[in-house]
This record gives sequence, structure tokens and C-alpha cells, in this order.
Amino acid sequence: MFKLDYSDGKPIYEQIKDNFKQLIIEGVLKTDDRIPSVRELAISMAINPNTIQKAYKELEFEGYVYSVRAKGVFVASIDNIVQEKNTDKLYKNLEDAVRELYFVGEDKEKLIDTISKFYERGSLT
Repeated sequence: MFKLDYSDGKPIYEQIKDNFKQLIIEGVLKTDDRIPSVRELAISMAINPNTIQKAYKELEFEGYVYSVRAKGVFVASIDNIVQEKNTDKLYKNLEDAVRELYFVGEDKEKLIDTISKFYERGSLT
């Protein structure tokens, strides 16, 4: 489904969470699509099920997925409430990234150009 970078300093559960979020944001996973069970994903990726469970719990807390007892975990509809809840956090992340880019001497115009290109294409890829 996706690859993990074990040399990355980011915890595995966060990488799993981020990968699912990216698939949802890009529309690869759509509203009400079932995602693999904790057990299925743990077996296919050879990862401790507790790690998968932690990623799924955070995804559910953030509103990206919902679980149905005895049915599985499904992609949630990203409605205005979830978007508003995450918008403040996303702007904080952007602010931190801009601050760090400024600190390392990156050019303001390059940052603005990068953001403009994203909006022109409609995605980062």
C-alpha cells in the first residue's frame, strides 16, 4: 500500500497516519472506502498491530476515518467541521516550516513561487 522509512526519525505510527491522510487528501481513498483492518495491515507490512492501532486511533480522532463495530474502518467525509479543526493546526505547521526556511536562509520568493505552483497544479506532486 505504501512504504515506510525506518531511517526517518518520525515514529512508524505517524508515518502510517501521514500516508493514509495523503491517500485520502489526494482522493485515492474516497469517502466510505474500507481501509485494511489492523490485523490485515500488520500482517502485510510486518508491523506490530499496536502500532497500526495507534495510527488508526489518531486518524479517527482527527476525523479522517470512522470505525463500525464488526465491519471495519472506513474513510470519513472530510466536512467543514473537520477542515476547520485541522486548519489551525495546518497553519501552525506552515508557520513553523516558514520560520525554519527563513532561519536557514531560503529566499522568500522561492517559497511564494512554490505555493503558487501548488495552487496552479492543484497538488504538490
